[in-house]
Amino acid sequence: MKTARIVRGSPALLRLLLPLLLSGTVRIDGYRPVIIVHGIFDGPKQFKTLSLYITKTHPGTEVSVIDLYDNLASLRPLWRQVQDFSQAFDSIVRKAPEGVHLLCFSQGGLICRALLSVASHHNVHTFVSLSAPQAGQYGDTDYLKWLFPDYVKRTLFRICYSSMGQKLSFCDYWNDPHHRYRYLQSNTFLPMLNGERPHINMKAWRENFLRIKKLVLIGGPDDGVITPWQSSHFGFYDVNENIVEMRNQEVSGRSDTFGLKALEARGDVELCVHSGVKHVQWHSNHTVFTSFHIGPKLWPV
Repeated sequence: MKTARIVRGSPALLRLLLPLLLSGTVRIDGYRPVIIVHGIFDGPKQFKTLSLYITKTHPGTEVSVIDLYDNLASLRPLWRQVQDFSQAFDSIVRKAPEGVHLLCFSQGGLICRALLSVASHHNVHTFVSLSAPQAGQYGDTDYLKWLFPDYVKRTLFRICYSSMGQKLSFCDYWNDPHHRYRYLQSNTFLPMLNGERPHINMKAWRENFLRIKKLVLIGGPDDGVITPWQSSHFGFYDVNENIVEMRNQEVSGRSDTFGLKALEARGDVELCVHSGVKHVQWHSNHTVFTSFHIGPKLWPV
């Protein structure tokens, strides 16, 4: 069985991922469109630099940053956001019969994974998950202190695993390793998306997710927001807060409830690790693009 390649931030990164650009997927009429989904407290304006970089690297590329649930509206429940993002996504892909690339940042990475799971006829070629808490979030970050100044990570489950908390997007992926039962019973988003809570759509969602041709997971130890940072690679804490890597997780490794193990077995998972990059720099700092070659490697035609 093939395993995911781990690529670390260095000039070697470009050499390893250039095949994504040159792997026989050339279109006569140009590059596949790129759809971008922003993260929590973000909106389209935060992605102007990224959009410009893509179009300069590959002139003629159509880049669409979906303008929904911007800024504070990004705190609304994720299933509601997925429904509306799906409608906007469908209107774009209908005009791109040869497929699209999907780049999703932070919370947007979870929205996109849910979107890919529920969309039965999507044509996404490459799904780039850019510093997204794919395995959940559990940490005392500045975002947490701003949202819940009277709580710390050890006590936030009391809010997040309540009916009130489940109306906040942040709580939809709060994954407290010390309160597993409460997480599985009360969290209405991530356990369903992961297949940790059985439901009638599990098989269909898994098949839909596996329609993608390539999954690129990007994160790094200096992110400062995604906690643990390995969540961007589907790693997460055990009950002792030790990191369990992706392939040793129950849902993404042994049981493969949503298709990640199968995708890795196909050889279609790239794990990219970059040090020295803060959370907000992934999409807005041009130095990050040029130093770590983020732009050129992500856009197979």
